[in-house]
Amino acid sequence: MTSLPTPAQGAKKLGLVIDLDTCVGCHACAVNCKEWNASGHSAPLTDSNAYQADPHGVWFNRVHTYEAGEGDCSRTVHFPRSCLHCEDAPCVTVCPTGASYKRAEDGIVLVNAEACIGCQLCAWACAYGAREFDVDDGVMKKCTLCIDRIYNENLEEADRVPACVSTCPASARHFGDFNDPASKVSQLVLERGGYDLLPELGYKPTNKYLPPRKPAVAKTATPAAETGGGSSLLRWLDRALSR
Repeated sequence: MTSLPTPAQGAKKLGLVIDLDTCVGCHACAVNCKEWNASGHSAPLTDSNAYQADPHGVWFNRVHTYEAGEGDCSRTVHFPRSCLHCEDAPCVTVCPTGASYKRAEDGIVLVNAEACIGCQLCAWACAYGAREFDVDDGVMKKCTLCIDRIYNENLEEADRVPACVSTCPASARHFGDFNDPASKVSQLVLERGGYDLLPELGYKPTNKYLPPRKPAVAKTATPAAETGGGSSLLRWLDRALSR
């Protein structure tokens, strides 16, 4: 089995903040992620029966849509899902070959395709459904936080962000260093109450979600706290994901 590294001194903790109040469910993040990674070091990304009744393939980003709440307090919530690059990543510790590993210098969880034997134990261990098995290559693949973009000095500094962040038309996705208290992601989490997905599992996901703001309703309506406003709506999403 594979051990988790001790973070290096002065290490970064890179990840995403996703604003559920702003996401419009356009799937631009998923499409641009697919386009970038299908031509990068993760290529190819299998697609089978893409235009048939039962399409399936490898997608590092997926967007789910839920109807939450009732009456005047109901709302549509678009919920993007990808690897959360957990601090205590069970997908890493369960790997029998060391193919899944976590970087000490920035906390990114990656897969070494040359060492992966396709056993899919990491997929079983991941509570967030973030692992993708490529049947063509016979190996597991996953979000890399676009490591080939964020450290690419041939790109303008403003472009050194994950593909999903660069393409979001609503600016619902933010990238940065959580170990820097002055970073935008750290400030957003502090100001808006950034939320861990399924925190009771203890995996300490790096990526955070910003809860939807409570909708403005008439005084006679059922309180938002009872119908899915703010953090209670996120708890509802937790339950939906864990089913």
